Amino acid sequence: MEKLAKQVKILKALVIVLTIIVLAFIAMMTRLLNNNNHFKLLTAERVDIVEPDGKIRMTISNRESQHPGTIDGKVLPKRDRPAGMIFFNDDGDECGGLVYDGDKKSASMTYSIDQYHNDQIMHLEYSQDNAGVKPQRSYGLKLWDKYDEFTTTNLMAYVDSLHKLNDTKAYNAGIQKLKASGRLTNERLFVGKNKEGEVGLFLRDAKGRARLKIYINQQNQPVMETLDEKGQVIASR
Repeated sequence: MEKLAKQVKILKALVIVLTIIVLAFIAMMTRLLNNNNHFKLLTAERVDIVEPDGKIRMTISNRESQHPGTIDGKVLPKRDRPAGMIFFNDDGDECGGLVYDGDKKSASMTYSIDQYHNDQIMHLEYSQDNAGVKPQRSYGLKLWDKYDEFTTTNLMAYVDSLHKLNDTKAYNAGIQKLKASGRLTNERLFVGKNKEGEVGLFLRDAKGRARLKIYINQQNQPVMETLDEKGQVIASR
């Protein structure tokens, strides 16, 4: 009995010590959460900025933990996305971001602004491909047209229906039909330097077809070209 009494005393002492440690830890964490603290260095794989109700507004993340995005309030399946920041609107849907990557093969950095319920309508981007003898670079501002009645949700549903056909020819035909309708992502404007080394203004029509180019070519000569619907130059000076 005497030995048992000693063991009970030891257990009581351990419980008291553990309780003190836990309370001290809780007090420390409470101070950290409730006070404005200055951190010289914060290391994290991902940081989510949320509203008081927990609704996400911005994610800062590495590549592995990057948010897959949301459409109509639904989180998309996990996918490979570059590191950077992803922004979310009041509905909780992705509405743009700043992402970047780069290695010996290629490099890029993009600031993207999305249209409500749709994909990007504005890009400020840099891209580089090192596969060839010389690196191919492109950088500048891009604008796209989007259609309110054909949202990203509609696009995903349409593409999924084509995949279910298990027919490559039918899939390609469906995509071509969609492109011809003008409801896909249609680039309208690019201002910057393209992969051909031309620096200038490049305009496209509502179906994404190049129609006007005003640029300086690689020989430092000013060029202005007007193109028809098939991309053929019909006027140049």
